[in-house]
Amino acid sequence: MAKNWRISSLSGALLAAYFIPAWTMVAFKIIVSPIHGLYDRPNISLALFVSDHLQLAGMATVRFAWLLALGRMTVVAFFAVFLVFLVRASIRKSGGATEALGMALAIGSVISFASMLMASQVGETAALRLHATELLLLLGTAIVLLIERPAQPQIDRSAAGGELSLQQPNS
Repeated sequence: MAKNWRISSLSGALLAAYFIPAWTMVAFKIIVSPIHGLYDRPNISLALFVSDHLQLAGMATVRFAWLLALGRMTVVAFFAVFLVFLVRASIRKSGGATEALGMALAIGSVISFASMLMASQVGETAALRLHATELLLLLGTAIVLLIERPAQPQIDRSAAGGELSLQQPNS
């Protein structure tokens, strides 16, 4: 079983172990109380940027908070689908789980990058460090996913009869 795990699969599983609980708790705090959840520690830079620079009204701020929660829950859902695909050996060997991981990495990177930019604009150094760390985690796994080649079946010529047989690689 340990022979058919890919580096991107392991890295994605570790990322899912962090992002699923962390972003789910943040999103549920926003869902329960949008304004209070938006001004919570992981979202403080977004809340300050929206209130200072965009000057949104109360209901527009609530809608922005819900949109942020929806984005975070979308990333969590893609990570969860990736983990479900990762459990099935046939999908894992063929590299079929990479689409879900790629979507989670893309949407999560956009959210983290935007949060990092907003944190730098409002001067929140703790939030800037948090979002920069999350962005680096996501981008590191994305680079591994892009560089790692997909699984290719190997052609093995049998010495006995010259027969061709396809074998899955042991990567």
